[in-house]
Amino acid sequence: MQDNNNNPGDPGADPVADADQTHKEVIENSWYRCERYGLAHGAPPDFGDVRRGDVSALVDQHHDLMHTTENEVLPYYENILSNSSCLIVLADNQGHVLNTWGSPRFQGLGEHGLVPGHQWHERGVGTNAIGTALAAGHAVQVSRDEHFLRANRYMVGSASPIYDIRKEMIGVLDISSDAYLPQDHTLGMVKLMSLSVENQLIHAAFQQDHHIITFSTDISGLDSHWAGLLVLDDQGIVISANRRAWALLAQDIALMDIEQIFGFKFHELRQQPPNAPLTLWVFGRYRMWVRVQPPLAPSLKVADFRVKGQASGQGAPEPKPEPAAGNSELPEDVVPFDELEHGDRKVRQVLSQARKIIEKDIPILIHGETGAGKEIMVRSLHFHSSRREQTLVAVNCASIPTELVESELFGYEKGAFTGASSKGSVGLIRRAHGGTLFLDEIGEMPLHVQARLLRVLQERVVVPLGSSEVFPVDIRLVSASNRNLKAAADEGSFRQDLYYRISGLNIEVPALRHREDKAALIKYMYDRLQVDEGRVLMSPEVEDLLVRHPWPGNMRQLANVLKIAHAMADDGIMKREHLPADFYDDLNRVMESSPAEGAGESELPEPAVSRETAGALENRIQELYRQVGGNVSRTARLAGVSRNTVYKYVRSDSPDEGLPRA
Repeated sequence: MQDNNNNPGDPGADPVADADQTHKEVIENSWYRCERYGLAHGAPPDFGDVRRGDVSALVDQHHDLMHTTENEVLPYYENILSNSSCLIVLADNQGHVLNTWGSPRFQGLGEHGLVPGHQWHERGVGTNAIGTALAAGHAVQVSRDEHFLRANRYMVGSASPIYDIRKEMIGVLDISSDAYLPQDHTLGMVKLMSLSVENQLIHAAFQQDHHIITFSTDISGLDSHWAGLLVLDDQGIVISANRRAWALLAQDIALMDIEQIFGFKFHELRQQPPNAPLTLWVFGRYRMWVRVQPPLAPSLKVADFRVKGQASGQGAPEPKPEPAAGNSELPEDVVPFDELEHGDRKVRQVLSQARKIIEKDIPILIHGETGAGKEIMVRSLHFHSSRREQTLVAVNCASIPTELVESELFGYEKGAFTGASSKGSVGLIRRAHGGTLFLDEIGEMPLHVQARLLRVLQERVVVPLGSSEVFPVDIRLVSASNRNLKAAADEGSFRQDLYYRISGLNIEVPALRHREDKAALIKYMYDRLQVDEGRVLMSPEVEDLLVRHPWPGNMRQLANVLKIAHAMADDGIMKREHLPADFYDDLNRVMESSPAEGAGESELPEPAVSRETAGALENRIQELYRQVGGNVSRTARLAGVSRNTVYKYVRSDSPDEGLPRA
């Protein structure tokens, strides 16, 4: 039965079937389509009219997909075939089976229909993993009784679509079994396998002539198939990306300049050591680990000796400043504890409390906005504690796929579930034994996993999935969240007993805009940047703008803005035109929400101004004051300061002119 009804324009397909639907809704919509097709539960499956020539033509048509799946992906998942009774099925975008790999016992059923050439479309076979995944456009799991046709209710299927380099669906990968297996893990594994195929197709298509950017929320993720991939042309424009990249960036990145994403010029990315990880800020708000893979066959570049000549005429480059003495034993990405605050009383108190508690068996719960510096504080606490020689394991609970959270945290025995490694897995909690476990965004942890975590914290032992063996663990627990976990516990979206277990010491990291030491902190961060990037002077005007900025993205946004402005300052001085455009968007919103002229300007927050900028600010206010004819309110609004500040400087400038006009 040759049929193209799996295309997006299929009138029988559900136009609202997407990943936001619940599993129940996906199955219900599929059964509704089957009824519209005229199927009955007792009808036999119709796999279409299979001819030998048709199968050969299908294999030839999808040669690249089949070769990539069989030779580049499945060898990494041999444990699936050896440790479970299941069948791995590759189908095209019309549901035609292209090839299968798997258990002889399952294949011995003879009538299962999962053979090359058979078409698993909902119209002929009813609700099934392959056909329903094609109709829904995302991964689907169909259990025994969820099959529309009774003839298929002896098995369970988990299927995930495969998309090509143009984001077009080209096939489906399926794992089907007649055995009772932990299906959450099977679904998670087939998702991972489909991503593996997509990533291999991208590398095969582009790695010869293009730069490929790999990025992830943690450094270990760079080597996993959950990492995002971006393909760049020779101008640094994104011309292709995998599904994980779209999900992680949560924006339309097609034809976007790489500098818009990471705040890093393309020519600077190309100069990075090949495949060496570095940290960058995504849209100025989220830190990502990034790796740059250059083309395997880079285009020939003609040497330009003028660059050397220009450099020789400028004298030797200024040496980079050395890091602060006394902290040389710390890793480069760890901020010394006494440099976490620069005059903020609240932060000083928080640090004092945390430092006393970190050596005791008391958990710490850190609250604060995204990007406020929670992870920076935890890293510093760990490396200044008696556990510094042991491992700090940082886990972003929001970044691990729901189906794999348990196995990632608690570990598993070999063969514990479909796709389990033949060697098993220790798990992140046991990896932190003797050290510190940092659970970031713990509020996003699924409720059933919260129950297991509570048991670990109460009993101080871990039982891996599929095992009865108990492993003692000794950890210092630090958790963090940008949500109000107490309110979440009261609402029932977070376990109340777990909340009281992890909240031994509750501390709040204030947002950057609320810190009393904002000016000094900005200067400190800029000095640390210059240790790595080279020295560029900051103009007083830029320093003043940085201090007055609201920083909705907190420390992450500040770091990104500083890096961009530093890179743009070709003449060695950072000026206002070197600051990115979105920096001024945030600043203008604050100015627009300021009190109207003449109404309460004295209540505006007074910016912290360093001694170096005081002179420049005084000159600027006096110049504006003269330009507006002595109107204090207009001067204050144009300078972005309070009326009291204007009075302070104009009175000192014109003591004999009497009081200025309001």
